Amino acid sequence: MSDRIESLIEARIRAARENGEFDDLPGAGKPLPGHSEPYDEQWWLKEFARREGISGGAMLPPSIQLARQVERLPDEVRRLPSEQRVRETVAALNREILDYQLRPSQPFVPVRRVDADAMVALWREALEARFAAARRPAPEQPRPRPRRRWFRRSEPPDDA
Repeated sequence: MSDRIESLIEARIRAARENGEFDDLPGAGKPLPGHSEPYDEQWWLKEFARREGISGGAMLPPSIQLARQVERLPDEVRRLPSEQRVRETVAALNREILDYQLRPSQPFVPVRRVDADAMVALWREALEARFAAARRPAPEQPRPRPRRRWFRRSEPPDDA
């Protein structure tokens, strides 16, 4: 039975080739993408992520994503415009951490809630540093030396 199905498929492919249905396909005559790269078992997953614009971090388990968010939080807090935004950002992250702690998933990564007051103190330090940098006068630029004239007019000689 499988021989008859295979011969039917081969016959249809041969008929389509004879009719020229494979002549104007996109990519005809070009090498297959990635043919010179070493074989990777996850090639299809990497290609899908690249094609759909999905970052590698989006495919990580929730526990690792939360741990990465906690790691990046100090840098993010330093750039926020107000103390209220700092507290809102920390509260949102703490809600996500609490949801994970109530329903953990593998791999089990211990993720602790973030202290909002510590993040506010960090934000204030960064704010003070920005103000101090703004108050600090710009270093003086050396004054340009006056240009020397290469061709000077000569003074008339004193014949007196």
